[in-house]
Amino acid sequence: MTDNLWPVLQEAAAAALSWWIARQVFDHHVPLFAPIATLVALNTPVGGRGTNAVRVVSGVIAGVVVGQLAFRFLGHGAPSVGVAVLCALLVALLIDGQRITMAQAAVGAVISVAAGQQAGVVRVEDALLGAGVALVFSQLLFPPHPLALLRRAETATLQGLSRALELTARALEASADERSARPWEELRPVYTLLNDLGRTRDDTIAVARRTPHWRGRQEPIHQEIASTRDLDLLGNSCLTLIRGASALDTGHGQAFAHTVRDLAGVLGTLAAAPGSHAVRRHATGRALGVVRGSPEAGPPLPVAVWESVRLVVGDVLVFAGADADRAQRAVREGATDVRLGVPPDLRWPSPRRRRRGRRGPSAP
Repeated sequence: MTDNLWPVLQEAAAAALSWWIARQVFDHHVPLFAPIATLVALNTPVGGRGTNAVRVVSGVIAGVVVGQLAFRFLGHGAPSVGVAVLCALLVALLIDGQRITMAQAAVGAVISVAAGQQAGVVRVEDALLGAGVALVFSQLLFPPHPLALLRRAETATLQGLSRALELTARALEASADERSARPWEELRPVYTLLNDLGRTRDDTIAVARRTPHWRGRQEPIHQEIASTRDLDLLGNSCLTLIRGASALDTGHGQAFAHTVRDLAGVLGTLAAAPGSHAVRRHATGRALGVVRGSPEAGPPLPVAVWESVRLVVGDVLVFAGADADRAQRAVREGATDVRLGVPPDLRWPSPRRRRRGRRGPSAP
């Protein structure tokens, strides 16, 4: 709840400001649409607010223009509304096909046909005002921290993967009669988390490009974005391991339960502080211990599962900052440690630091 309170307060303040400006500056008697546009634009995860504001404006303008044309040639009535909405939705599909754009286009078309030209103009003014206030709040006054967005998504994904592996370990420990489909039902959120991670990555790229605070400091953001792509691979490796381990017979499955639980612990450790170099070193040391001395010969299915374990450990090392080739060698050679890169920090770029950073290689 604490994480959501600050964005909610921002929405309330922005809506009140939109109402006041529409009433005092534009002299709208009942300025409904301005605060509504602000709330719609801001009512999305923090990283996507700026993009949402642009979609609100583009949808409203498309809907009003189409609605005005329909009103002029077809007048009022159900046929005019139907044609206007259809054309507005088609235009929104051409713009970006997003739900918010389509909804605003359809609403703008209906209002223009129902209330006439003046209402359409007021709707556009209020949309521009409301989205503008939303952009000021989301991009200038209270811009999101791109690295913080990514780290929260990484933590959620790692926690989900850790829980999935722990559930798999419990299923492997159970007898054949006790196994059920329940663990697979618990794995479904993992796919959602990986999708959310991809959306957060896209939002972060947009924030980095559009927010003045971060335009001159792209390198750490791109570094962390690359880490989230490594986390995608780690998620897929975990799902492959779960699928293979679940196909083991009871005897081999119970023998693998401890290994799977150890990997769950490694991911849980990373989830606690994915941006900490010390935590990454500790987690990679534990991960290498899981595969040290692991067998490479035996029955085909257990050998294949062990290969999946090694793949998970290798992806853990890469996500933590190891070079991919070094990670694979460390896994194969039974190393106890591997060199890791330093993750980017979460400090805001101050004007003084940005100026010093532009001096070139001699800058600290």
